[in-house]
Amino acid sequence: MTVPEYEPVIGLEVHAQLKTSTKIFCGCASVFGDPANTHACPVCLGLPGALPVLNRRAVDMAICMGKAVNCTIRDKSIFARKNYFYPDLPKGYQISQYDMPLCEHGWVDVRAHGTARRIGITRIHLEEDAGKLIHDQDADSLFDANRCGTPLMEIVSEPDIRNAREAFAYLGALKRILSYLDICDCNMEEGSLRCDANISLRPKGQDIFGTKTELKNMNSFRGVEKALEHEIVRQTELLDSGQAVTQQTFLWNAQKNRTEPMRTKESAHDYRYFPEPDLTPLVVTCERVEELAQALPELPQARFERFTNEFSLSTDHADVLTESRAVADYFENTVREGADARAAATWVMGEVLRMLKEGPRDPALLKVSPKRLAAVLALVASQTLSASAAKRVLGHIEERDCEPEDAVESLGLRQISDTGALKRAVREVLDKHPAECERYKAGEKKLLGFFVGQAMRSTKGKGNPREINRILNELLN
Repeated sequence: MTVPEYEPVIGLEVHAQLKTSTKIFCGCASVFGDPANTHACPVCLGLPGALPVLNRRAVDMAICMGKAVNCTIRDKSIFARKNYFYPDLPKGYQISQYDMPLCEHGWVDVRAHGTARRIGITRIHLEEDAGKLIHDQDADSLFDANRCGTPLMEIVSEPDIRNAREAFAYLGALKRILSYLDICDCNMEEGSLRCDANISLRPKGQDIFGTKTELKNMNSFRGVEKALEHEIVRQTELLDSGQAVTQQTFLWNAQKNRTEPMRTKESAHDYRYFPEPDLTPLVVTCERVEELAQALPELPQARFERFTNEFSLSTDHADVLTESRAVADYFENTVREGADARAAATWVMGEVLRMLKEGPRDPALLKVSPKRLAAVLALVASQTLSASAAKRVLGHIEERDCEPEDAVESLGLRQISDTGALKRAVREVLDKHPAECERYKAGEKKLLGFFVGQAMRSTKGKGNPREINRILNELLN
């Protein structure tokens, strides 16, 4: 009997916490990290007689995301009550959207394993977040109501994803768009970006879906990728042994790298959805949608394509530079200041990203501004500075907040390109190392690097490496 080869069918539900100043249905502050239970009111706790009022800014943000991922925006959508019991849900229900969501039928293009794929988006809808349970500060679990009512945007994909790497790429694409739109801070550790995954297996070539399971508790994109890979193996082993996959929800245990059963998975009818009686239908005008669409920034995919075409960057370089809108802006501003695009890309991806990792996260806060980086790159291009000296100059600028020319003079790093002076320095090196010269002439060509290093030391790092190499080749050969 031939064992069938299985094809994973994966759909992702991404919850993005929106960067509004207040909650979705009340005026409580929507912030992370404040003392527990300091941002709660009768509305977000669902006390009798309290009436919700929809946050217009949250609606605008969801429309912007919908347009960015090619969705149709409904002119009329409905809020519903999603009923379920959990200790962090004081109302016993969640206000969400069900059969008439705000955004529908979109798509996003991703690249995985060098292949372009289009992943469909079923819907984007608005809902409120639940509270938070804290399990490690007391003998009992503690409840923090601050998160109750925080605005969430749920992005539901079509079951178009076929492997864990595609899921990782899809999440990365969504994160870039959310960041470019500045509507979510995308901090998975703080819970502002969360992901649940539905996965089933089916024999390759079959259209009918298999029984799906749901994966929760994944707090990083790599965690999602690992959890999906583990679940693919688990379901494959079950099917190969003739057992059935049970529809249930699993938690991902990152410490043990395995999924653990949580509960039998609910279906939509278990939530007893019905229209929210305290909210009128949400009506959005075509004029408002068009106004928001016109205000969208250049999105990551469009910027990626422009960087590869306009600046002739490799796809790897363009991918890194467009990961963050702020970094992409920094790179473009450096080019506008006169830097060569490829050189600017190399230095932004190297030294600038290193400085951002070690210092301020925002490129706008760097003392090495695009104008100053362009000036340093001009000194490298004119052979006034070597690449290694340029790194020291950038470090000095960041530390002292000074201009490039001042940093060069202060460090005494202006490169020596005078042929006569360099030839004298090289001759001194060769005279001091006659044995190495003979070995080089006998065929040990790797000694050229030794001679270059000695000449650079002799000139205190100021010698032009290219000219030193040329002179060495001339004298040794």
